[in-house]
Amino acid sequence: MTALSALNPDQRKQRDWQTISLLGLIHASSHFFQLILPSLFWYLSRDFGYDYLELGFLVTCFFLVSGLGQASSGFIVDRVGPAPILFFGLGAFVVSAVLVAVAPTYSVLLCAAIIGGAGNSIFHPVDYSIINHRISPERLGHAFSVHGLTGNLGWAIAPLFITGLSSLYGWRVAVLLAAVVIALVLGLAFWYRHLWGQGQSSNHEETELTQQSIRVTLAILLKKPTLWGAFLFFAFSSMALSAVQNYTIPLLSSLYSVSQVLAGSTLSAYMVAAAIGMGLGGFLAGATPNTERIVFATLCAAGGLMLLLALQIVSGQIAMLLVVFAGLFSGIAAPSRDMLIRRVTPKGATGTVYGLVYSGMDVGSSIAPTVFGYMVDAQFARGPWFGAAFAFVMSGLLAVAVAQAANRTTSPS
Repeated sequence: MTALSALNPDQRKQRDWQTISLLGLIHASSHFFQLILPSLFWYLSRDFGYDYLELGFLVTCFFLVSGLGQASSGFIVDRVGPAPILFFGLGAFVVSAVLVAVAPTYSVLLCAAIIGGAGNSIFHPVDYSIINHRISPERLGHAFSVHGLTGNLGWAIAPLFITGLSSLYGWRVAVLLAAVVIALVLGLAFWYRHLWGQGQSSNHEETELTQQSIRVTLAILLKKPTLWGAFLFFAFSSMALSAVQNYTIPLLSSLYSVSQVLAGSTLSAYMVAAAIGMGLGGFLAGATPNTERIVFATLCAAGGLMLLLALQIVSGQIAMLLVVFAGLFSGIAAPSRDMLIRRVTPKGATGTVYGLVYSGMDVGSSIAPTVFGYMVDAQFARGPWFGAAFAFVMSGLLAVAVAQAANRTTSPS
């Protein structure tokens, strides 16, 4: 932080916003990549005859590798800095997308999913390490807000990008163009590599855990029940999101007779609505100290809308609206995520904690596609939406439990 402290206020502000903007673009690209395979389900099923269990297994492998890598990459980020890890992640995305585009067999698609999962594993530890160590305190709130919003926008763009270009030029060309987009982002990240620094604080107290061995650091962190609660919160919330991301397009088509392009647009609208909800949720989170109540209410509302979809008692047009409003409610709850983690993160372990906790997202995202794909293949087509309803409610309950545990930890004896 010494070089940063030498900057005058205007220079720091300019550098902060450069970092925030570029990091937002990188985060958007990581979320964009996560939806490439799910957006191809219909095309892969049509061209290769794969069932949804096989297709779901590709996503399961992607997130299984991502989860394992994320839990470990946080340790590396805390010790060597974020820049080289960031370049690895974006480069892995490019390689993975090219493999998907030229894949002649399922085994090549599986290899692409594994490489993509390895790339995906690094982004939360890297992003939050940069935010916490390279952004001025007065702009941290803006950094977290932009980070969340751009991630959702990346999700929103992917289905439209893939389905739209696939309908015009074929799905292989669409994925190759996605690889070009990621490669351009990698080029920008490298060109502005001076923004990332080493990602480590010069404060002795901040580096205390960083100087410990990985075994000691892990032993300290795993004794914290709030950390496990946050891990499970992310696992269940990602299971709900996985159901929406992976099965909204095929289920809207099969259950509600919505076209592929319109179903893809609905999924994109879900992500846009979630991004809007994140903005609203930031104001609500600042208006009350009891943010867990807002999280519980909005996630239960999202779960209720998923239940209505699963019951199949509305028209196709109403079904699309329910999907969008579920995105809005889930987005309103999202600002609590960073608050929860900040309350349970020891100094000097930012990358490690974010890696461990966010690996819960990958655990949920690796389990859900295969389970829900099996349900669809077993003629229980509405199963993913029933599962999303349950997972939304469970994540709301866990958010309340984590908040209460954190309050007990910080309250005076």
